[in-house]
Amino acid sequence: MDEVNVLAASYLLRRSQVRRRAKRRRFWVHPILRRRLQHGEFHHLVQELRLDDGRFQRYFRLTRAQFDVLLARVGARVSRMDTNYRRAIPAAERLSICLRFLATGDSFRTIANSFRVGTSTASIIVSDVASAIWDVLVEDYMAVPTAEDWRCIAEGFQERWNFPLCCGAVDGKHVVLRAPRNSGSMFHNYKGTFSIVLLAVVDAQRCFRVIDVGGYGRTSDGGILANSAFGRALRNGTLQLPADRLLPGAEHRGPQPHVFVGDEAFPLRKNLMRPFPGRTLPRDRRVYNYRLSRARLVVENAFGILASQWRMYWRPMELQPEFVEKCVKATCVLHNFIQKSNSASAIRGPPDGDVEPLPGLGRVAVNNSAREAIRVRETFAAYFSAEGAVPWQNNV
Repeated sequence: MDEVNVLAASYLLRRSQVRRRAKRRRFWVHPILRRRLQHGEFHHLVQELRLDDGRFQRYFRLTRAQFDVLLARVGARVSRMDTNYRRAIPAAERLSICLRFLATGDSFRTIANSFRVGTSTASIIVSDVASAIWDVLVEDYMAVPTAEDWRCIAEGFQERWNFPLCCGAVDGKHVVLRAPRNSGSMFHNYKGTFSIVLLAVVDAQRCFRVIDVGGYGRTSDGGILANSAFGRALRNGTLQLPADRLLPGAEHRGPQPHVFVGDEAFPLRKNLMRPFPGRTLPRDRRVYNYRLSRARLVVENAFGILASQWRMYWRPMELQPEFVEKCVKATCVLHNFIQKSNSASAIRGPPDGDVEPLPGLGRVAVNNSAREAIRVRETFAAYFSAEGAVPWQNNV
């Protein structure tokens, strides 16, 4: 028995020595990384880009002024202290690494080689800075709307998109990622890819007002809405929507509730309008579907702008869903930050009559709806063909 114990002990000792040798690092800091200050992208290319605002904006998706404002907000949160062993990476460089990842979607190894930092260091920096961006900007650029905010949004939809009492357009976007380990079919969506869902409420200026990130790709947009905090508040009547109001020029129709507009994936509710189902529809219902489609374009446009600005959406992300959620939230609040900074360009809309209905309005599944919701939709349909008609709707 003693001989067996001795053999076992010697085996474990040899095994621990092999592991220790395997984990032994050749360098404390690789020589390539030591030359970060001399050859790193931030210390040379980025400083040269500051001399050309156009190239700087294409590189970071932010102008120099926007970058500096953002740095002033997040700098204190992402700064690290120097130690006796090494100097900390400055806050400006950490922000540059994060923005470059969001703007390109390149692998951490590629980003790390460009900025001359470790691959794991780049990953940690992106995670920390993305969280900091969300934390410091959300109160100013995506705060929970109040009743007065909803009223202002409704005025914007009426002025720009000719849809009164509309507090926002709702839709979902699939953010594609590599299949997480041991996740089964939870993230597998109807497009045949793996994803998490970004559910968003967008205002008339194409800014995100409410988002919900992290829903499983297999869940429908309606299911994501039902499980989200926004959906529960809408269902329970705790969303602080303004009181019912009269439609402009249609006092005889009585007060109507403020509503959100969505596509056929969402259920019909008193405060959530969706298209009429079917292909052969009466004229007033076809007009309603067009007007709803026209108002709903803002959420499609917002998703398009988001993906074109932050090209991490262009390829499947080989990251854990929790990491992807941080990046998605950061890009959404940065989208609002940029849109509101560029308010002059954000208020431009398409010329009247140039908007085509969104495809797919003819193939709508029937679902059971409350009588009140049906009444509200019928009232909007009648209004759009009478008092609320616009000159070009009959030509579309």
